[in-house]
Amino acid sequence: MKTTTTATVTASTATAEEATAAEQAVRLAEPSRRGGLLRRHRDFRLLFTGEVAGKYGSSVTGLALPLAALTVLHAGAFQVSALTAATWAPWLLFGLPAGAWVDRLRRRTVMLVAAAVQLLCYLTVPLAAALHLLSYLQLLAVALCAGTGAVFFQTAYTAYLPSLVAEPDRAEGNAKLQGSASAAQIVGLGSGGVLAQAFGPVNSLLANTVTFLVSLVCTGAIRQREPLRAAADRRRRTLLSEVGEGLRLVTRDPWLRPFILHGSLCNLALTAYQSILVVFLLDRAHLGQGAIGTLIGAASLGGILGAALARRVGAAIGTARAMLLFLLGLPTLALLIPLTSGGAGLLCFLLGGLAVSGGVVAGNVLRATFTQRYTPAELLGRISATGAFLNYGTIPLGALLGGSLATGLGLLPAMWLATGAVPLAALVLWFSPLRHHRDLPTDLVMQSAAG
Repeated sequence: MKTTTTATVTASTATAEEATAAEQAVRLAEPSRRGGLLRRHRDFRLLFTGEVAGKYGSSVTGLALPLAALTVLHAGAFQVSALTAATWAPWLLFGLPAGAWVDRLRRRTVMLVAAAVQLLCYLTVPLAAALHLLSYLQLLAVALCAGTGAVFFQTAYTAYLPSLVAEPDRAEGNAKLQGSASAAQIVGLGSGGVLAQAFGPVNSLLANTVTFLVSLVCTGAIRQREPLRAAADRRRRTLLSEVGEGLRLVTRDPWLRPFILHGSLCNLALTAYQSILVVFLLDRAHLGQGAIGTLIGAASLGGILGAALARRVGAAIGTARAMLLFLLGLPTLALLIPLTSGGAGLLCFLLGGLAVSGGVVAGNVLRATFTQRYTPAELLGRISATGAFLNYGTIPLGALLGGSLATGLGLLPAMWLATGAVPLAALVLWFSPLRHHRDLPTDLVMQSAAG
């Protein structure tokens, strides 16, 4: 294999540390057949555990922080929504430079620092409350700082996975990480309210810091070290030039560009209907708050199923065709959601929600695996961060759009427009090179040369 040859040649004239890194690269290039990654790969198991713990903690915190603002500080609706905006704002503020920074540094180190920042941020809330110093401004600062930590952690771990797991195993690794993230978020939504009710929203944040401690310890216990980049590759350039390089590659590449554009439009539509979903279910189905949470959680189970099926379907029909099936075919069932009513009509929401969550997560698994294979290792952090910046940047806009449509047109017309936009967003993929190929390409350099 090309990777093995390169690593061997480099090691023959390298320093001892570089030789060790090259030997690790050789071992990574040899796929193992001893079973699943979680059973046979210690470092991936640690990464998996840390990621699950972090996602669960973020999900619980996403509920506990607004509850603390409401019940302890008696914040208004706008203030509560501002906390959510502050959590996502770092993607707009730091998403692009984060990718360049991650590509300059060791990614495992970035993950350790980011997990520690999130742990310390959330720990300040119960401490301030115990000293009677808790304020809304502190909650806003915590949301902003912890959100910044999440930006760096996600960017770093996305770029770190290819150096940890052999290429034949990356699809399985992405599937397990995506599926576990969906499961952790579902469990977090369900248990967050229970923790807040049992301990109070502020003390539930104290209990939840344990999850970030687990993430920190697991990441720190990973033995695999990234190989040092060659001296020519470690030369310092301006941050702006490195950010620009990532932007140019994403916007000009015929494969990366439609994926990024689809992600931005899809998130806009998804957030638009999800922002009014609770009010819609209360109005149309007359459900209680507990039943609504259970129903939304059940619909989210599609994400776990989608992660489990992504690799199998991709192998059976081709990864490019599978992307169209998951991101264009399944999401058309989102049009069942506006038909939701009480009783048997709840099945419309359940089927539509399962199809959307399953299709989106399965598409994410295939897209993450494609990006890691297609993108040069030295650019992966910037590509991941650029994609996240463009994708997540539409989330607050989608929330504002959903609320505006519901206010101006009414809940039902707004839900029809927002859910209908989910499959329409995937037309970007239909008019891309995707529909002319069975499988996604695996090498950006070869693809660029062919073009």
